[in-house]
Amino acid sequence: MTSRLAVSRIQLSEFRCYEGLRLSLDSSPVVLTGPNGAGKTNLLEAVSLLAPGGGLRRAKLGEMARSVPPTQNGAPRAWAVSADMETPDGVFQLGTGLDPAALEQGRERRAVRIDGQAQRGQAALGRVCAAVWLTPQMDRLFLDGPSARRRFLDRLVYGLDPDHSSRVAAYEHSLRSRAKLLKEGKGDDKWLASIEDSMVRHGIAVAVARGELLERLRRAGTMAIGPFPAARLALTGDLEDWLESLPAVEVEDKMRAALRDGRGRDATYGGAVVGPQRSDLLVWHDAKGQSADQCSTGEQKALLLAIIMANTRLQTKARGAGPLLLLDEVVAHLDAERRNHLFDEIVALGVQAWMTGTDRALFEGLDGRAQFFRVEDATLTLETTP
Repeated sequence: MTSRLAVSRIQLSEFRCYEGLRLSLDSSPVVLTGPNGAGKTNLLEAVSLLAPGGGLRRAKLGEMARSVPPTQNGAPRAWAVSADMETPDGVFQLGTGLDPAALEQGRERRAVRIDGQAQRGQAALGRVCAAVWLTPQMDRLFLDGPSARRRFLDRLVYGLDPDHSSRVAAYEHSLRSRAKLLKEGKGDDKWLASIEDSMVRHGIAVAVARGELLERLRRAGTMAIGPFPAARLALTGDLEDWLESLPAVEVEDKMRAALRDGRGRDATYGGAVVGPQRSDLLVWHDAKGQSADQCSTGEQKALLLAIIMANTRLQTKARGAGPLLLLDEVVAHLDAERRNHLFDEIVALGVQAWMTGTDRALFEGLDGRAQFFRVEDATLTLETTP
């Protein structure tokens, strides 16, 4: 049994550029270096699928399958990712992939297994594994629309509240069901009211969980540590405003009434006039008093890392183990001071961080403290370190 969360074995089959891969690991950080296109990010994506959600690329299931050579009928290959996951509660065998039985029926469905037992959905993975990532695609997180920021925040919540993923999924299912009925002009008041009751129940729970995480981060005082800037976080939206000033039962009534009264508008424009899908995460550079979207690209990257590491400290203290950290091409954007501080803290927290880069020299600060692999043409070679 270990006091940390770590992958001790991972196996890929027909996943992205990997026809097959089996890798045994210890619980220390993992460094993957090699040229662009070698398969480094693909391996990080495979690890990200061991936690709830669509993975770090949010790709469609069929897109993750190895595409060369094509299958005989043109359908995507039934890819699979399996791993032995060491946790404070023991070792679990996790498996996920594109369900071959569903493929035979012309459908794409993700299968999930834990210790050989089929699970009804991805939420069960959250009770074993938590993962947080930072990728080049997230460089515009503070500049683009709020949906990516909500997903980022929800992933931080998953690590401390595994049931949050189920609530998010239940709310989104009800939201889609209501939108379909309204668009088609189907469903009587009783039917719609039942769906809206589900939206109220799950939607408020999602908003509360998000707010509780931000409050826990603030109380823990885990933001201003080392050379990274302290980030100040807040949530904005109708639900958040109501929850701040009204008892929960009044918020339920208010949201229920807003959904009922907004059916006409929602039938025309889609979505819902109120709900957690309309909330936004606001971030400021605390020392400068400046909104994150007004900061430089380097400052934005540093703010994201500051938030991720603050959450990692909080989760390590609360659960006894931090999440898996998946840092894709991150260290190249850090100066030497921040880079070495990040390495030192990852090791001190006992977190298994998976880091990629093209320049091996940037990871010298982890020599003797991490396991290094050279990645070329979807082949991994273990490197010896001083």
